[in-house]
Formats: sequence, C-alpha cells, structure tokens
Amino acid sequence: MESQTLQHTDAKAWYLAYFDFFENKLNGGAALPFHQIRREAMAHFAELGFPTMRQEEWKYTNIAPLFEHTFHLITEPVSLTPAQVAAFEIPHAAQNLLVFVNGRLVPECSRIVSRARGLVLDGLANVLQRDAALTEGHLAQYANYEQEPFIALNTAFAHDGAFVKVPRGLALAEPIHLLYLAVTEGGNSFVAHPRNLILIGEDSQVQLIESYGCLGNGVSFNNIVTEIVIDRRALVEHVRLQDESRQAFHIAAREVEVARDSRYTSISIDLGGRLVRNNFNLRLRGEHGEGNLYGFYHGAGGQLIDNHTRIDHLMPNCPSNEHYKGILTDRAHGVFNGKVMVHRAAQKTNAYQQNQCLLLSDEAVIDTKPQLEIFADDVKCSHGASVGQLDDDAVFYLRSRGIGAEEAQSLLRFAYASEILNRIQSEPVRAHAENLVNTCLRTDHSM
Repeated sequence: MESQTLQHTDAKAWYLAYFDFFENKLNGGAALPFHQIRREAMAHFAELGFPTMRQEEWKYTNIAPLFEHTFHLITEPVSLTPAQVAAFEIPHAAQNLLVFVNGRLVPECSRIVSRARGLVLDGLANVLQRDAALTEGHLAQYANYEQEPFIALNTAFAHDGAFVKVPRGLALAEPIHLLYLAVTEGGNSFVAHPRNLILIGEDSQVQLIESYGCLGNGVSFNNIVTEIVIDRRALVEHVRLQDESRQAFHIAAREVEVARDSRYTSISIDLGGRLVRNNFNLRLRGEHGEGNLYGFYHGAGGQLIDNHTRIDHLMPNCPSNEHYKGILTDRAHGVFNGKVMVHRAAQKTNAYQQNQCLLLSDEAVIDTKPQLEIFADDVKCSHGASVGQLDDDAVFYLRSRGIGAEEAQSLLRFAYASEILNRIQSEPVRAHAENLVNTCLRTDHSM
C-alpha cells in the first residue's frame, strides 16, 4: 500500500491532479452533459480546499488522519464471487439487490426481481449512458457542491452509484438493498465517490436499505453523496447500516426532499470506520410532510463518529422526530450536532430532538450540540441531550440473578441500542441489524 502523509494543501493538489487522470479514464463519459457539472464542482473544490477545525462545522472533527494515506482511484471493476457477496446479504430481503464493489456496480452479483412497470433500479453510470434524461432536474440539484468540499469532491469524481426510480402508485413488497463493499484485500487502498439518486413517486411506498461492509482490513475512503426526492403521499423507510473496517474513512452526505403528505423515516447505524462523518439534511417542503431521524452509533479504540443533521421545517403542520443514541468506550470520540430550523411559514410545527450517549471509559469523549432555531410563533418544539454511564443498579440486579458481569453489561448495552433498532419495521432487516450491533458490542467488550 502506498502511504505518505500529505498536508491540506498537498492533498488538495493531489486530488486536482488526479482529476485529469479520471477524465482520461471516462471512455466517452466526458462528452455527457453531466461532465460539465463535474468540472464546475472541481473548480469549487479548488477554491474551498479541505475543511479544517477552524471552521465551525468541523471544530470537533480533525480530518488530518485522512492525509496519512494516498488513495488510489479505482477505474476498473473488481470481481467477487457470489459466496463472498452472500455473506453481506440480508436473509429474506435479498430480492432487489444492487451490489457495488469499491464504488462500482457489479451486475453479476446484483439481483432485481421486481419488474413493476416504471421501476428503475440500476447503476448511475448505466443510466447516464443509456437515458440521462431520467436524471435531469435532480442529479446534483440538492447537494451543495458550491460550498461543501466533500460534496464538491464527490460531484467532480462521480461516476457510479445507485439510481432508483419508483413510479407513481407502486407499493414495493420487497425492500431495495444497496450494498457497498470495500475490498482492500492484498493491501490495496482506494477512494470511491458513490453517487446515489433516488426518486420516489406519488402515492408509492418503499423500504430502502443502504449497507456498507468490507473484505480485508486495509484502508479505504468512501465519500458518498445521496440525493432523495419524495413526491406527495409517499412513504419511505430508509435503513442505513455502516460496518466498514476500523481503518476506513467514511464521509457521507444525504439530502432529502419531502413533499406534502409524505413520510420519510431514517434509521442509521454506525459501527465501523476510523473516521465517520454523516451530513444529513432533511427538508419538509410540503404541508403535513413528516420526517423521522433515528440513529445509533458505537465507537471503540480511536474511532471518531460525527453525526451532523439538519431538519428544515418550511411549511405548516409538519411533525419531525429525531433521536440519536451512542455508546463510546476506550478513546472513541463522538459528535452530535443536530439543528432543527423552523421557518416563518412553518406554523403548527411539532418537532422533537434528543441525543443520548453512554461513556464507558474515562477517555471516551462526546461533543453534543442540539439546536433549535424558531421563526414561527405557533409551534411545539423541544430538544435535549444527556450523557451517562451504565446503571450500576441494573448491573447489580442482573448479577444477583446469576448473570456474569460481562454478560450483564452486554445485555444492558444491547437493550440501550434496541430503542433505536426497534424502529426498523421489517423483521428480517431488524434481525440483521440486531445481529450486527450485538456482534460489535460483544467483540469490543471482550477486547
């Protein structure tokens, strides 16, 4: 693995130089209209550079470890066997599966069973080549590449990712599973910029699963941007499971637009990664639109997990609920920065926000910053944060029933996480998430 430490300016210069290499590998893709947006995004990244801790939005997150590595941009598909992929599939929820390896769609490992008219499940690269009109008016229209450096970097290097279009009136019985695998076996390090565009039609209903896993314990850098547009009266549940290598860098931006009478529910689980940053912006653009954001994160060793969320209430009569919980041990560092913005027109808003964290060691740190900004006068809003340890009385009670100290603490940690996991509606998906969390909690506790 090629490894060298770069300074902020060196790293920026390296990515700028790599853009020329990327363009030369596009094989005709540079002729597509979207390529002009790539170039504009690259120009913005050249102006912005990488963020530093002197900037308010990054004051708790030091990205310097990212510059300890020189990552390779993967330009050729990586093959995996079906058995390797099967280990990451979700039993009883594998009918609509798109598999991405190091950021690129692998059709031979993917599986699409639902054949409803108007339903499109494909790689973004294929859609841009075959029918780019499907993306017009939406691709790169919601994620702000003019001001956000990592979004600019993603947009500049965007090549593949998921394209999902659910037509009007379709209620999918099977979930759509977007599986992203980082293959670092053999000591290869890579950077990928998956770009996802998800369009949900009127009166439709769908469950999305977005999961991240790894093969090998090498270093990888996933810089993901997802844009989701939900039309009127649609219902969406979005489960995100991140369980990458503890050497991985995972930076994700999600932009969600919710129309009138629609409901979007997100359950995000972060277990892996050396440095994880999730920027999640939700905009309630239509009356009676609803947004629910739930999250659980577990950090151990020297992990840093940073969740930045923002909910914009733009119209009246919209409820939102946000609840994030975390467990940190060893020298892990967690950040929760959640903002709820109630705009002047958003009368009758009902917003609730809560962040809770357990610190299980003296060196673990959480920086939590719940925020409410309210410009309407007829609203009901509340927010709060709490930090604590495991309840000694509960541990004592379990031990008095003959349960060992280690098992008692594992049970209590899992029960703490279950409040978030129980939000997942699908039983197979919930069981899969519970298994990932339980394994993570027990592995770290035994180390």
